Amino acid sequence: MIELIGYLGSALVVVSMLMSSVVKLRVINTIGSGIFAAYALMIQSYPTALMNVCLVAINIYNLVKLKQPERSYNLVKASRQDALPRYLLDYYRRDIQKFFPGFSEKSAQGDQLYLVCCGGNPAGILLAEETEPGSLRVALDYSTPTYRDCSIGAYLYARLPAQGVHTLIFREEASQAHEAYLLKMGFVREEGAYIKRLDPLP
Repeated sequence: MIELIGYLGSALVVVSMLMSSVVKLRVINTIGSGIFAAYALMIQSYPTALMNVCLVAINIYNLVKLKQPERSYNLVKASRQDALPRYLLDYYRRDIQKFFPGFSEKSAQGDQLYLVCCGGNPAGILLAEETEPGSLRVALDYSTPTYRDCSIGAYLYARLPAQGVHTLIFREEASQAHEAYLLKMGFVREEGAYIKRLDPLP
């Protein structure tokens, strides 16, 4: 039984390294390291236990930092003709299709494009068409795998009113995962579309 506990901890640590999401990696690694620390104490391997306790503490510290909504995010207004957005859309094309099955960079309508960057790294992209002043029909609201579990959406929606945006509308076919995200972020299903009315500026 004690050895099974050790195998379980080791397996979770290994599985965590397969995660593309930083948050999932650290959560699973924390659980695995905690179990392995308990195993090390059972077999009286104190250096191993100490190392895993330190890993748990490091993971928890970084998870707290990841959950801070203001952690070095920046909103950058861009153009569809800019090189960086075009590169991102091409680089993440297959992953984008998982969440936006009907999305095509060439056929998608959109004259408004925003990038969310984290520490200088592109973390999210919003492509939308302004159907009327302040109202955007969203063609793409995508977060890169590394930052997918962070608060990019909350940051973006809090900053868009400063850009004159008060309503977001998503009418395209959504994957089950993206539908869950929309509902979690406060979108409401109305007349075949998902609609989010943004909080006005204070």
